[in-house]
Amino acid sequence: MNFKPYPFEKLNDLLQNITPNPDFAPAILTIGEPQFETPDFIQKELCDSATLLKKYPKTGGEAILREAMRGFVARRFNVELSNEQIIPTFGTREVLFNFPQFLLLEKANSVMAYTNPFYQIYEGAAIATNSEVIHINLTKENNFKPQVNEEELSRCDLVIINFPSNPTTATLSLEELGEWVKLSQKHNFVLLNDECYSELYTDEAIPSLLEAAKYVGNDDFTNILVINSISKRSSAPGLRSGFIAGDAKILKDYMKFRTYVGCASPLPLQHAAAAAWREESHVESARAIYKENLQLAREILDVDVPKATFYVWLEVGDALEVTKKLYERYHVKVLPGEFLSREDKNGVNPGKGFIRIALVEDPKKTKDALQRIKECLSE
Repeated sequence: MNFKPYPFEKLNDLLQNITPNPDFAPAILTIGEPQFETPDFIQKELCDSATLLKKYPKTGGEAILREAMRGFVARRFNVELSNEQIIPTFGTREVLFNFPQFLLLEKANSVMAYTNPFYQIYEGAAIATNSEVIHINLTKENNFKPQVNEEELSRCDLVIINFPSNPTTATLSLEELGEWVKLSQKHNFVLLNDECYSELYTDEAIPSLLEAAKYVGNDDFTNILVINSISKRSSAPGLRSGFIAGDAKILKDYMKFRTYVGCASPLPLQHAAAAAWREESHVESARAIYKENLQLAREILDVDVPKATFYVWLEVGDALEVTKKLYERYHVKVLPGEFLSREDKNGVNPGKGFIRIALVEDPKKTKDALQRIKECLSE
C-alpha cells in the first residue's frame, strides 16, 4: 500500500539541514499534544487499578467506562445513548483507520469523502480500502466550512468531517450540522464527525453531530456516527481512550469486527479513563489556559480567537520558507499547511500558504514563541 509520509516526517526532511539559532530555547508548536501534567486524580486511579493487569480486558469495554462515556455525552450534549449506541475505542486514531476498512472493504468501487486539510489517518484509511477520494476543500473563501456538492455526495459510501476543525479551527452550528445529517439520509452515505476538539471551546459550547441528528428528527442516528477522545480535554493522550457512537445497527456489526482487531484497552487504563470522562472541572481549567493562549495570539499576531481548538491557522504566504526561517533564526517549529492537505482534482492545495501553530504550552512559553513568530514575520 502506498501510504504517504506523515506531516512530521515531511517537516523533519524540510528542516534536516538547518541549524537552529542557539540563542533561543526550542519552541515546538507542531504537535497537538497538551504539554501539561495529566491531572492527579486520573494518575491516582491508574495506580490504584494496577492490580487489574492480571485480567484480560473486554473488547467492548468495561461497564464502568461505558457508563462514564454515556454520562459525558448526556451531560455535555443532552443525548442519552444506549449501550448499543457507543463503543469504547483505543483512542480515535485506530477507529478512524479500521472503521472505514470494516465499512468499505467489501464494497466495489468504494468512495470516501473528507474535509481537506485533514488528519492524515483519513487518507490512510482510504488507501487501505482502495477507495476513490473526494476532497471537501476548506478555504478562506468558504470560511473553512464544507461546501455541498450533491452530485459528488450521491456517490459516497462514507463522508468524514472534522468540526471543530484541525487545523483550520472552523466550527459548524447545530443548524449547519443538521443539514449534513439530512444529506446523509438523502444520499444514503455514512456520515462521521471527528469531534476530538469539541471540549476545547473558548466561549460557547460546540454542538455534536448527535445533537444535530436529534435536532432534525433522526432520533435513532441512522447513518450518523461521531468519535471523541480524552486526549485533548484531559491532557491524557497516553490513556488512549476514545469512543465511536451513533447508529446502533452499524455499531453492532462493527463490534464483531473489533473482536478480531485486538485493540482492547488494558483495565487500569479503562478505570483511569472512566474517572476522566466523569469529571469536568479539570477540563474547565485546561480550557481557560488554551483560551488565554489564543488571546495572546490575537494580541501578538492580530488573529481572531477561534471558537474552539488550541490552534492558530495563520496565512503567511510561502509557508515552507517561513517554516524554515522560523526554525533557523528563532528556533521555532511550526507545520506548513500544505503538509496537512492534498491537491484536489483541480490541482488546488487548500493548505498552501498557511502554517499551523499548536498553542499547547503554558502562557509564558506561548507568549515568548508568539513574539518570535511576530518578529520573524515582520522582517
